[in-house]
Amino acid sequence: MNILLTGGAGFIGRAVAKRLLADGHKVWILDDLSNGREVNIEEFRDQLEQFIMGDIKDEQLLEKLFNECNFDICYHLGASINVQDSIDDPRTTFNNDTVGTFYILEQCRKHQVKVVFMSTCMVYDRCLDESGISETHPIKPASPYAGAKIAAENMVLSYYHAYGLPTVVIRPFNTYGPFQKTGGEGGVVAIFIKKKLAGEKLSIYGEGIQTRDLLYVDDCAGFVVQAGYSDKVNGEIVNSGLGRDISVNDLALLVVKDENRIKHVEHIHPQSEIQKLLCNYNKANELLGWSPKISLEEGIKRTEDWIKTSHLI
Repeated sequence: MNILLTGGAGFIGRAVAKRLLADGHKVWILDDLSNGREVNIEEFRDQLEQFIMGDIKDEQLLEKLFNECNFDICYHLGASINVQDSIDDPRTTFNNDTVGTFYILEQCRKHQVKVVFMSTCMVYDRCLDESGISETHPIKPASPYAGAKIAAENMVLSYYHAYGLPTVVIRPFNTYGPFQKTGGEGGVVAIFIKKKLAGEKLSIYGEGIQTRDLLYVDDCAGFVVQAGYSDKVNGEIVNSGLGRDISVNDLALLVVKDENRIKHVEHIHPQSEIQKLLCNYNKANELLGWSPKISLEEGIKRTEDWIKTSHLI
């Protein structure tokens, strides 16, 4: 198939691109590199049909691409993804995540291209019990990032109902692994590992009792790709996660194995903290036959090995 992947130079986008290429598809990547990095796609850049450095809000660029390339699927991962940034600058997040998604949808409608829309677990209210968060769990837009994603989700589903366009909304939980940024905008696992290797203390926002459901990037990429291949999920919202949560305190201890190297700092935006995130991925298992393969311990080991070999310390 001919596939457009927005945000393909990002951390998850890279893993999705690699999977699509391995499956024999022709892949075009559109990324403005505001979050992604060209180094992420160096390994397989020659296999791509094209890497376009551009903005999903550039309607002329999108029109040209869609007219020329005859896409079968658009995996739409391009977005502003930082919760704290969305609180400080909601306009940028809304324009990228909601308005940008609308422009993608319009081209996909004109050309009858399936849309796989990457949303987030951050749209959910906190988990209340050990059965986990299913797709019918209450949503709570506790940040402009979550609000912008919910707005975009509704537009994506409206194109399924109003126009019969095949679309699916996917909500992966906290994804981590190789190629994730290890600095301020990175994920908690990558940041913790880098600090451990650098001999620094691990900083935890607030009390650290908040929990996360951590999904290894290769498992996430497999889920994303599968959602594009299957008609069973058209018009649906589907979660993916490990199905196991861990407190940030316990995660820090798992990484550094020394309580003395852990410190607690004041939370920057406590109002947007979700106290318990635990994924129920039964729907993904039923409709796609998907389940995670990599344990948290194995995933942390692989991520640490990558950070060491990439000389990021």
